[in-house]
Amino acid sequence: MVEKPSAFHTAGKIIMYCLLIFWAFMQIFPLYWMVTFSLKTNQEIFIDNPIGLPRFWLWENYKDVVQNAHMLTYFANSVIITALSILIVSVFGLMATYALTRMVWRGRELARNFYMLGLALPIHAALLPVFLVLKQLNLLNSLWALILPYSAFAFSMAILIFIGFIAGIPKELEESACIDGCTVYGIFFRIILPLMVPSISVVAIFTFLQCWNELLFASVYATDWHYKTLTVGIMSLAGQYRTNWGPIGAGLTVATLPTLIIYFMLSDKVQKSLVLGAIKG
Repeated sequence: MVEKPSAFHTAGKIIMYCLLIFWAFMQIFPLYWMVTFSLKTNQEIFIDNPIGLPRFWLWENYKDVVQNAHMLTYFANSVIITALSILIVSVFGLMATYALTRMVWRGRELARNFYMLGLALPIHAALLPVFLVLKQLNLLNSLWALILPYSAFAFSMAILIFIGFIAGIPKELEESACIDGCTVYGIFFRIILPLMVPSISVVAIFTFLQCWNELLFASVYATDWHYKTLTVGIMSLAGQYRTNWGPIGAGLTVATLPTLIIYFMLSDKVQKSLVLGAIKG
C-alpha cells in the first residue's frame, strides 16, 4: 500500500516551490526590464510606463547605437580582448598548474604561494602601477593594454581551480604513459589536457565575466575610441546635460547577449565539473 505524503511534507513542497518561483522572478525580471526599456522613450521609462511593455517599439534605439556610437567597433574589441584573455589564461594557467602539482623542483611551494597571493590583491589596486608599466612598454591605447592585465589578474583564480581538478587525476595514468615512452609534453597534451576540459569551461566563464564586464581598466588604458570596449562605449552614451536612456538600454542588451549565450553553452559542463569536483573532494 502506497503511503500518502503528510500534510507537513506537502506544505513544505509548496513553500519550496513558491520560493523557487520568487527567486526565478527576481532573476528574470531585470532582463525583461532591460529589454523593454531599450525600446522606450525617456517619458515611458520614467513616467508613463516604467514596467509594462512598450507602447511604441522603438527599434531605432538599436539602429542609433550601431550606426552612431561605434558600437560594432567596441563590440569587436571586447570579443577580441575576452577571447585572447581566455586563451592565455587557460593555456598558461593549465601549464603552470601541471608544473606546480606534478613536477618536483626546488621552489615549487614558494612559486605556488606566490601565485595564490594574487587572490588577495584587488585588481583595481594596481591601476597606477600597471599604467606606468604599460606606458614604459608603449602599450597604452592598444588591445594588449587590456589583454595583459586581464590575463594576469585571472591567472591566480585559474590556477586555484585547476589545482582542485588535477588533484583528482590518478598519477598512474602519467606513469603508464611515461613507461610507454611518452614525453612530458605528450603526457600533458594527450592525457592531462583532455581530462581537464570541464575545469577549462569553469575558468573560461570566470575569465569571460571578469573581462567582459570590466570598466575601470578599459576607461583608463584605452582612451582612443578605436580600442574602447563595450562597457566604456555604453558609458559614453550618457550625455552631460541630457541622456537618452533608450539607446543605453539597447547597448546593455547587446552587451548582455554574449553572456547569456556563453552561459547556455557551458552551463551543463560547469555543473558536471562541479559535481565531479565534489565527488573527487
